[in-house]
Amino acid sequence: MAALIVATACGDDDDDDDAVTTAATEEAAATERAAAAETQAPARGGSTIDRLEANAAAFAYRPGTFGGTLTVATISDPLTFNLAVATDASSSGVLGYLFEGLTDVSWLSNEVEPSLAESWENSSDGLTWTFRLRQDVRWHDGAPFTAADVEFTFNQIIYNDDIPASVRPTFTYRFLNEGGEWEVAEMSVDLVDDYTVQFVLPVPFAPFLRAMGTAIYPKHILEQAVVDGVFAETWGIETPPAEIIGTGPFTIESYEPETRVVLRRNADYWLTDTEGEQLPYLDTVVHVIVPDLEAELASFRSGESDLYGVPGKEFAELYPLQQEENFTIHRRGPAFGTTFLVFNQNAGANPATGEPYVAPEKLAWFTNTQFRRAVAHAIDRDTLIEEVFDGLGYPQWASISPSAGTFHNPDVRRYPYDVAEANRLLDDLGWLDQDGDGFREDGDGNAIVFTAATNEGNDIRTEVLARIRENLHAIGIDARVEILPFGDLVGQLTTTYDWEAIVIGLTGGTEPHGGINVWHSSEPLHLWNPNQPEPATEWEAEVDRLYIEGSQELDPERRVEYYRQAQALAAENLPLIYTVLPERLSAVRNVFGNTTPTLYGIFDIRYVYRLDQ
Repeated sequence: MAALIVATACGDDDDDDDAVTTAATEEAAATERAAAAETQAPARGGSTIDRLEANAAAFAYRPGTFGGTLTVATISDPLTFNLAVATDASSSGVLGYLFEGLTDVSWLSNEVEPSLAESWENSSDGLTWTFRLRQDVRWHDGAPFTAADVEFTFNQIIYNDDIPASVRPTFTYRFLNEGGEWEVAEMSVDLVDDYTVQFVLPVPFAPFLRAMGTAIYPKHILEQAVVDGVFAETWGIETPPAEIIGTGPFTIESYEPETRVVLRRNADYWLTDTEGEQLPYLDTVVHVIVPDLEAELASFRSGESDLYGVPGKEFAELYPLQQEENFTIHRRGPAFGTTFLVFNQNAGANPATGEPYVAPEKLAWFTNTQFRRAVAHAIDRDTLIEEVFDGLGYPQWASISPSAGTFHNPDVRRYPYDVAEANRLLDDLGWLDQDGDGFREDGDGNAIVFTAATNEGNDIRTEVLARIRENLHAIGIDARVEILPFGDLVGQLTTTYDWEAIVIGLTGGTEPHGGINVWHSSEPLHLWNPNQPEPATEWEAEVDRLYIEGSQELDPERRVEYYRQAQALAAENLPLIYTVLPERLSAVRNVFGNTTPTLYGIFDIRYVYRLDQ
């Protein structure tokens, strides 16, 4: 599922050449930047993808040595330890070490692989799936993992209307009934025996196996919280880390707010290497929490952290230092994640006060497609790429990244930087500068002024917002900037709805259905106007249909077309005004084995080992 990200997706898994280990001159770095910026609408094919695919094909795990630590610096604390209700990537980034699904997706090939399930089979109509579970898996407290945990996860958590389960949209199946109206159905999840579970779907679901990577939770630990109606408040940040029980390769040893999260090796983890040794190799993984991206860089340069997502503007500085400071920068083309400007189109009111979430005159602006198109034309993406990303980025027009392959639609409507066109669109609305102060008023004389927020600590995102503000001022729109803690920003977007405009990002990936919680009008992460009982507009109703039918289409070519049509509608109507896809750049310390840059990752944390142990 798409999640809100605290930082821009600038490279927690990236690419350059296989092994760039020699120092480079500034001229070489400039050549690299020019190569990245050469194509404004990059195709998936070409030397970068060929190189990544060759890396994956040639890779083979080697037996590693045990011990040591991998350290990552991050600018955000987790907001919850309850992965089932988490909507932010800072929480899921920590909890992903603790929880597993029945399936996994390979970082080498993007193919579905067994995880907690060792095998599965399905009926010819694709509706009945039977999974046989591993019998050697234990929860972190030593209790056996069984099919009862799978049944509990789906029937009592994911399908529990009293729990805001973040993955519920993935397993909500919609279809047209005989009266031509949409109905919602759930799949049945039933125990066959202690280690066999059967799923029966109401309709075909193309990404079913991929979706079965959703985390499974311990029934013996959490069932009472569900019964008592307090599950959503369970496993909050104040919970002692030892109480967070999963099956994954690491446990949470300690958490110090605004300081660090320490993850400890699960000595009873079920996976072994080729020599029968129990994984993972590392003793600990540490997330050091720092105040901003500048501090992230300082942490990496000082040797405290081992990985660093390199912003484009720092590439020229870091590239020549690779040999001296013992790291490699990997480059892997356009990011999957997005950065965008979104306006609040929620016509509802605060139930406690009766006050509208958005002032009526501002709601009229924000819901006006012509206004949003004017804003889109006013954003100077090329300057953003050059000055914020130092040439290492790509203008984004479609909601799905070119790195997602054929699902990406390269032919959607575009909004090139055009101040004259932006002014014309606003003039045609009759929104003019009536009092000579340099800013426009609408037809009723209301000054067109609003607050645009983003999260603190992310220098890139604040720079993007600052430049958008300048662009909007140039066309007579008075946008005012507000910088908030990430948790406060997420709260406004998902709970209080008291915001006007926000610059933020969402995770992405190779499976479009992962965005159903954003693009279906009934879902809570439909940011501009969430939880709609009926689609507010015809185009949203059509995107709903396309995402539903796209998930149920089993023919790959026809499935691609559904999502391409949805991208075209999003580009026409601009609920999210996209900015730039950064080049995926990661610096990795040259002290780790079993790593290689691929299109989908750099390593599997379970197999990573230190070469200096």
